Amino acid sequence: MWVWVSMMNPHRLAYGFAYQFPFAMIIAIATLVALVFTKDRKAFPLTSISGLMLAFLVWMSITSLFAMQPADVVYATWIQVFKTQLMLFVTMLLIRGRKQIEQLIWAIVISIGYFGVKGGIWTLTSGGENRVWGPPGSFIEGNNELGLALTMLLPLMYYLTATTAKRWMRFAMWGSMVACALSILGSHSRGAFLAIGVAVLFLGIKSRRPILTTTLLSIALAGAVMLMPGNWLDRMGTIETYQSDASAVSRLQTWETIWNMVKDRPVFGAGFDLADDELFRRYSPYPDMESYSPHSIYFQVLGEHGFVGLALFLALGLSIWRRSKKLARTCSDQPGLEWVPLLMRMVQVSLVAFAAGGAFLGLLHYDLPYYLAVIVVLVDATVTEKRTEPLGRHSRSVPPSIGARSV
Repeated sequence: MWVWVSMMNPHRLAYGFAYQFPFAMIIAIATLVALVFTKDRKAFPLTSISGLMLAFLVWMSITSLFAMQPADVVYATWIQVFKTQLMLFVTMLLIRGRKQIEQLIWAIVISIGYFGVKGGIWTLTSGGENRVWGPPGSFIEGNNELGLALTMLLPLMYYLTATTAKRWMRFAMWGSMVACALSILGSHSRGAFLAIGVAVLFLGIKSRRPILTTTLLSIALAGAVMLMPGNWLDRMGTIETYQSDASAVSRLQTWETIWNMVKDRPVFGAGFDLADDELFRRYSPYPDMESYSPHSIYFQVLGEHGFVGLALFLALGLSIWRRSKKLARTCSDQPGLEWVPLLMRMVQVSLVAFAAGGAFLGLLHYDLPYYLAVIVVLVDATVTEKRTEPLGRHSRSVPPSIGARSV
């Protein structure tokens, strides 16, 4: 329920009082109260990933005390980030096993994939002339943000497609993946286009048949691009001529301004909500420059939380990568854990998409990349607990479809 409401924002599709009703807060309170009394609560999985997530949250809290923006502005953002991170830790206490992990993935896929399927249909019927937008009042309201979120979602959708035993569900998922891919292109986001290109390349490299898989995926992507209208091609063409594009130039100027901030405050950064006109004019080399969003997860974490925050953020990404790689390798020949390698490889593809597309988009505090971390932690905890079980107690086996046809 929390994942659905926080990531899909279904109440933003309603009218009247429901639009502003605090559904997420009520669900969070109910979950926290039940957490105290439930017997299904698990031990907190203290790993390098969960430890870095906790350290990053603590450091963001410390930098908030030294933020340059007014306290009420900083507190509003901090409380939003804190609530998101808190529920991630709650997830680690409540979920174990393949069934519950896949239920979590389904909730994520349905919550975000709804807008991808809807946007893909819109792109196809409208000829791609108009942009696809995300749910209002959410992290992915913008076309750029939605495009990157859907790119990160595709590998998780592929995992569910490859492991489901029902044929009609596989056909439905393949159709949903095609619609989401069209929606990514229909977002007219250059960052998302770069991200999906990197994801396709990396997906091919990680497959059992790198050349064949990369070729087929590249042909499919090229075919989808050919369906897009001229104004889409013109916009993507500005990637090579960014010097003459006003949006690209403003990003470069913003990054230069943020770098000046960090040179002045290398340890704590400027704190949350650094996109402020007065703050920008103080550090920008361009007179009367207006403030802009950082448009980069790297410059955002650097500007908000200094070099310490950047180090923790990069260490978290590296830890997710290394642990997922180790799990994929060690579980490949273990009975009852055949599903783990594919899931871990798909998490890696999602992580690469976030790292590539996030270089041009400010989605530092969005839930989805941190749920990738949670998924790896939950799989790690499940594998560790399974090794201590008596022989013969294994989770359900992987359907035959995951064999030769899987990545």
